[in-house]
Parts: sequence; C-alpha cells; structure tokens
Amino acid sequence: MTAMLHKNDAVFRLSLFQEFPTLMHYRGFGGYEALAKAVESNPTSIIETLAAAGLRGRGGAAFPTGLKMQMVRNNAERERYIICNADEGEPGTFKDRFIMTHIPFQLLEGMTLAAYAVGAAKGYIYIRHEYPEAQQTMHRSIAAAKAAGLLGDNILGQGFSFDVEIFSGAGSYLCGEETALLSSMEGKKGRPRLKPPYPTQNGLWGKPTLINNVETLANIPMIIGRGAEWYRTLGTLDSPGTKLISLSGDVEQRGLYEVPFGTTFNQIIEEYGGGMKNGRRVKAVNIGGASGVVVPPWELDCALEYHSCGERDITIGSGAVFVMDESRSILANVHNRVEFFLHESCGKCTPCREGLRQAGRIIHNLLSGKAVMADVDNLERYTRAMQNAAFCGLGQAAGNSLISSLRYFRSEYEAACFDYGNQYQREGITA
Repeated sequence: MTAMLHKNDAVFRLSLFQEFPTLMHYRGFGGYEALAKAVESNPTSIIETLAAAGLRGRGGAAFPTGLKMQMVRNNAERERYIICNADEGEPGTFKDRFIMTHIPFQLLEGMTLAAYAVGAAKGYIYIRHEYPEAQQTMHRSIAAAKAAGLLGDNILGQGFSFDVEIFSGAGSYLCGEETALLSSMEGKKGRPRLKPPYPTQNGLWGKPTLINNVETLANIPMIIGRGAEWYRTLGTLDSPGTKLISLSGDVEQRGLYEVPFGTTFNQIIEEYGGGMKNGRRVKAVNIGGASGVVVPPWELDCALEYHSCGERDITIGSGAVFVMDESRSILANVHNRVEFFLHESCGKCTPCREGLRQAGRIIHNLLSGKAVMADVDNLERYTRAMQNAAFCGLGQAAGNSLISSLRYFRSEYEAACFDYGNQYQREGITA
C-alpha cells in the first residue's frame, strides 16, 4: 500500500513503513515541529489556521474542524476532553488502522495540538477491540511521547499539560456514532443520545468534548507546520487537502491511497487501482462503505469533492470504495449490507428495527425467487420511511445502498420477481 502523491506534497507520511515507527524516526521527518511552534503562540491561532485551511471531519460527517474546536473552547466550563474516534467499524474501511500502526506519532501530535487549542488536559483514543495491533502500537507510542516530554506534564517546558489514554471498544458499529461512543465510555449501553445538547457542549461526563476521527486529527500537524495556504494548494477550492481512500473489490491494486480532492472516481479506479481485474468492466461501485451508495459506471466521472458529490447524491463517507465487476449481483451486495445493519442496529427505534427487518425479508425473497413486483415498491417505501424517521445516523444511512441501487439498478430487482414477465404482458410490452 503506497501513497500516489509525492512525499513533499502529501499530508500523511505514508512512506514511514516499518514494524514500529519510532519517535526518532518521526522527528527525523519534522515530527513535533508543529507542536513546538504552536505552544509558543496563542492557542486560538491553531483554530484560525485550521478554519482558514478548510479542514473538515474525515469520519464521514465532514463538519468544519476549526468551528467544532471553537465551540469547545467557547465553553465557560474549564474541564474539557479530547476524544479520538478510532472505532473504525465501516466495512471496507481500513485507513484509521493504518495511521495508528504506521504513523502513530502524527496522530498523537495532532491530538496534542487540538488539546492545546481547546484547553483540554485529558484525551482518549477509542479503539475498536478488533484492532489489537493498533492498540499495542498506540500504547507504546504514548509511552515514548511521555518519556520525551511530548505528553504529560509541562510539555516542551511551556506549562501545558496533556495526557492520553486508550479506551478499548467492545466491537459495536453503533459506537462509531459520537454520542453512543460517549455512553460506552461512561459505562452505559452504547446507544445514541438525543441531540442537542451536542458533545461540544455536554460530552464525556457532562463536560465539553471535542470528538474527531483519526484521519482528521492526523491532518493537523502538517497544516499547522506548513500553513493554511500550503494546504489549500492540495485539492480544490471547495474541498482542500487530500483524502485517504480504502480501495477494494475487483481492481488490480487494492490498498490504501492518499488522493487529492478533485480526483475523479474513474481516476481512483484506473490510476490508483490499476484498472479492473481480468479485463472485465465496471458494473457498479459502492462509495462510502456499507452506509454509502451504489453507483453505475456513468457516475464515476464525478470528482471526489463534497459539493460535486452532494449534487449527485454520492456520500464520500469514510472514503471506502468497493468496485464490482459485471459478474457481481447487486441484490447480493445490498443484501449483505442490510444483514450487517440488521445485526448492528440497537433496536431502540421502530423505523430502524422494523425497517431493516422488512427490507431483509424482501431481499431474501427476491434472491430466492419468491418476491412479486409489489415487493420492490414496498422495499423502497420502507427504506425511505426508515431514512426519514430513524433516531440516529445508523438507521438514516442504512438505506443509502438500497435507495441508490433501486435508482440505478431497479431492473435487476424487478427481474428477480416471479411475476416479472406477467407485469410486462399486462402492460402489452414484450419482455
């Protein structure tokens, strides 16, 4: 797995490949220079720089990072927390694991800069239980940073103190949602909370809390070190910087790639992924993971950019791109995602619990030849109801692959119905 950008232009130092990247190795590439520069200035300058750079959250929500930091800093409550969300549960996504195992100090430096900016003295990295290697690497990296005076009390002799602990998640996809994550850390069931209040106001143990994804925090050292103007030379005016793409499926070169915003999905498949395997053609691409959308080949000229993707109802999400060739079944692909969400749903709200159950039943009938044409219409109706009425992001996003595949591949759903031919005969059309 390699980055396609030149290392001098890349945000992530993905060339630092070794079993355990040492602190000395990281500092040899300019690591912690940004922190040394920042702690001698006003903390608000970090927030202003990130806002000017246009950094957005990389976990899927794409909320402006500088604005979120400012919301935490503006609180009258002085006890504040930083949480790195490393509960990477989106199927097909492996970028955060890679950052933690290969460039852990870039993540820790980013967290420390964020803590200095918002006035937090304590931070946590919420890592999924299924990532033991990442947990071990982060534990060792935290210990090394403390020994070097880069974490703990009086960092770099500037009177600023910040400590980090690892919190191991229990393997729930739902805990990737920030309020469910907070409940989990507080020893409660990992279920989402009603918002507002937001974590920036009332987060961990009722205190203002900044929650950011691994990739978001790992962007910060390079931006602070090189400046907002440099960062905006990468990507586009609407979407500055780069995005880590977890590329998998029927391409020649599956792996993790750092891609400048503005790159088209066709380029990601052809230039980064090396094209399709076995000379086959693209049938569909799942963009954004299980909670993302399924799009046909003619949508792949779309640029990886928030505005452009938004115009076409494409969710960038966590950056997972799963490519399917012409031998793949759309129904089987979507059925896999529905079963995943049915398993991961907490069952708290009726739209999600029952909507997924009914969707799963209909798709199972379609795959076994027991469905009728009316079931396809009901599938769309149930899915839209679930998207509009579900309590949290899981239920709202669980129907994305269903709705998008019905939009582009409805004929495949209809052809699976046992009364498909009768439908066309009734309408006087030759099937």
